Amino acid sequence: MKTLQQVLDGKKHKEVISIAPHRPVFDALVVLAEYEIGALVVLEGEKLVGIFSERDYAREVILKGKSSKTTQISEVMTAQVLSGKPGDTVEQAMSIMSEKRIRHLPVVDNDKVVGMLSMGDLVKETIAYQKDLIKQLQSYING
Repeated sequence: MKTLQQVLDGKKHKEVISIAPHRPVFDALVVLAEYEIGALVVLEGEKLVGIFSERDYAREVILKGKSSKTTQISEVMTAQVLSGKPGDTVEQAMSIMSEKRIRHLPVVDNDKVVGMLSMGDLVKETIAYQKDLIKQLQSYING
């Protein structure tokens, strides 16, 4: 099974898409829509300080009647962030994400965010891996 770095290497957006904690939520929504993604890492300089997702927006802004133009990311982001390492396997990451019920996992190497993976990215990779395994087994069986 592939490592998280291998999955990151195959992604369309290779750069880390992030936002600063002092920016308004509205700015994050614009970035999410532009890149068609569901979450952003929140960076202060290069330091990971949180994650902001569509789920945070729904629960912490909309349901609480806050304004996305005046509310800062730091007020509504998830500050306790779980992360993976580039050498972790897809299987390890999926296990963490399933257990903790999260949909996005920043990948951190030496305290620097090198990418972000979604559960969808990992499911897609798992399906590709299983298809390849089935093909190999069929080839072996058929001689």
